Amino acid sequence: MDYKQLKNDFQTPFYIYDFDKIKERFLNLKDAFKARKSQIFYAVKANSNLSLLQMFAHLDSGFDCVSIGEVKRALKAGAKPYKIIFSGVGKTKEELKLALKYDILYINLESEAEMMLLENVAKELALKARISIRVNPNVDAKTHPYISTGLNENKFGVEIDLARKMYLYAKNSSFLDPVGVHFHIGSQLLDLTPIHEAAKIVAQLTRELKALQIDLKFFDIGGGLGVVYEKQECEPNLYDYAQGILAQLKGLDLTIGMEPGRYLVAQSGEFVCCVLYEKYNKTKRFVVVDGAMNDLIRPSLYEAYHEIVLPYNQGEESKCDIVGGICESGDFFAKARFLPKTQSGDIMIVKNAGAYGFSMSSNYNTRNKVCELALEDGKVRLIRQRESFEDQIALEEKFLRN
Repeated sequence: MDYKQLKNDFQTPFYIYDFDKIKERFLNLKDAFKARKSQIFYAVKANSNLSLLQMFAHLDSGFDCVSIGEVKRALKAGAKPYKIIFSGVGKTKEELKLALKYDILYINLESEAEMMLLENVAKELALKARISIRVNPNVDAKTHPYISTGLNENKFGVEIDLARKMYLYAKNSSFLDPVGVHFHIGSQLLDLTPIHEAAKIVAQLTRELKALQIDLKFFDIGGGLGVVYEKQECEPNLYDYAQGILAQLKGLDLTIGMEPGRYLVAQSGEFVCCVLYEKYNKTKRFVVVDGAMNDLIRPSLYEAYHEIVLPYNQGEESKCDIVGGICESGDFFAKARFLPKTQSGDIMIVKNAGAYGFSMSSNYNTRNKVCELALEDGKVRLIRQRESFEDQIALEEKFLRN
């Protein structure tokens, strides 16, 4: 890829995503489950660019949404309502009302209180709400605490005993239709054992519910499949992943739902920025770049590792911190990383930035959000223009006093 030309055409910083690579990963995952009925629901929160969602819609993907805004994005991009599921802990009454009006596939419930709220909303609208309940199997996902979701100490889902109670209530409700069971134990999972363990626990619950004449149709295994950020890591094998799930579902005629996000898009994205200058003190070397934590917050938030390369620099390497211009000590892309000497204007690439990059970006320090590009069929195109200062203040300036 000619990064110098991209810099001239679009300026830095920017994100660029390889759509062809994303398609390939999507089809490989779909193929791993070809022995059973299955449906991929792309986790919109990982990267919600409309052009990316449109590409997934063309692949007949479903969409896992965690806000009504994400539901609207998916619909705008061409998603079929019956391929959208609505998850998340804090759904509001208005969000639930809209989800029912859109007639999406089902709503993943996270608590008994949420179930009662949804029932009331459905009653007001004289509709029947299709639901799934997120079961917390209390399995340790062995990942970063901030992205672990399957333990009792996490805010997500309900314990199995409460789930049984909720399913029985829903079965007898005139306004609730229990069609699925759901679990999701965490993100960036490189060890398949916890996922298979959780599937075994929830499959047993499903058999019990089926025996009670609760006609479930979907077994939603969530997402969380990890990717390689550091060289010593190893990506999960898709065949082993699928077979471990299928082994737990013997005798159950259910459609398998899965909610990959990071797995599909992380490695297909790069954050490209430029060096502003180098700075030295008595003990440290800093490489200051035009990108910052407002553009890519994962290193600051999770101490996440991203490979960083200088595509046009060679020579002896020395240790440095790579930092941005935000007024926070936590504003860094890497610490104690070895890189060659840099000059102002040198191009720097932060790898594996396709997930939780732009979607978690902000305007902190009144910095403009960057542009996004897509590489598809050997051609690069703009899929989100760079934000301007005028864009930022548009919702505020009309309230200024004369």
